[in-house]
Amino acid sequence: MSFLVEICVDSVESAIVAEAAGADRIELCSALSEGGVTPSAGLIESVRRNIGIKVNMLVRPRGGDFLYTDNDFSVMRRDIETAGEHGADGIVIGMLNSDGTVDVERTALLNEYAAPMSVTFHRAFDMCRDPKKALEDIISAGAARILTSGQAKTAIDGAGLIRTLVTEAKGRIEIMPGGGIDEYNIALLAGTTAAREYHLSGRRQRDSMMTFRRKGIHMGDPRLQSEYIIKSADAERIRAIIMILRGIVF
Repeated sequence: MSFLVEICVDSVESAIVAEAAGADRIELCSALSEGGVTPSAGLIESVRRNIGIKVNMLVRPRGGDFLYTDNDFSVMRRDIETAGEHGADGIVIGMLNSDGTVDVERTALLNEYAAPMSVTFHRAFDMCRDPKKALEDIISAGAARILTSGQAKTAIDGAGLIRTLVTEAKGRIEIMPGGGIDEYNIALLAGTTAAREYHLSGRRQRDSMMTFRRKGIHMGDPRLQSEYIIKSADAERIRAIIMILRGIVF
């Protein structure tokens, strides 16, 4: 079995590092501290210009839940057009109804708008009421893959459900584990789930190069991240994970 590794990035720097480390694809987003939102057109264009591997763009108009208004949906549709205009290979979406079911109708519409780009249904899946019904609904809507932690805090914790989803999918859609994956648990996760694609950030943090630092002022929620801590993709971590996957034989 061959494996595919997707790295979640939020900067040109991280995209370049991910490709150099051997990643097969990136998911491009912004505001990872909020779980990711849609990146700017400038970021998409610059990333596409600097790397040759596939780029899937997150289309999430805001943080918070995945119950979207008509205005949110209009923004998502335009962002999909922007993704295509700037050379994205795929988009990453997720929409739910208030009762915890998949918004099948509008998911299918966004799949149509995105063609010929591929569509990933993201971890909104992990907030669904019934994962097996959600699986069938997402397949019917035309998505190519589902990103999931198995409705658990991490993919390792949700490995049992992920394995069930891989079995239930029967090759009709890719089930891509994501959430807390690193070089220490990837082998166990692969052996347990039999998934073919894996999603991770592979990041490390570094100190800002700013020499002057204004204290007591924060640009966002100070509980999430200091402005003087930079998180970016780490080539050594990504290479380690890829090498472990290459050594696995089923």
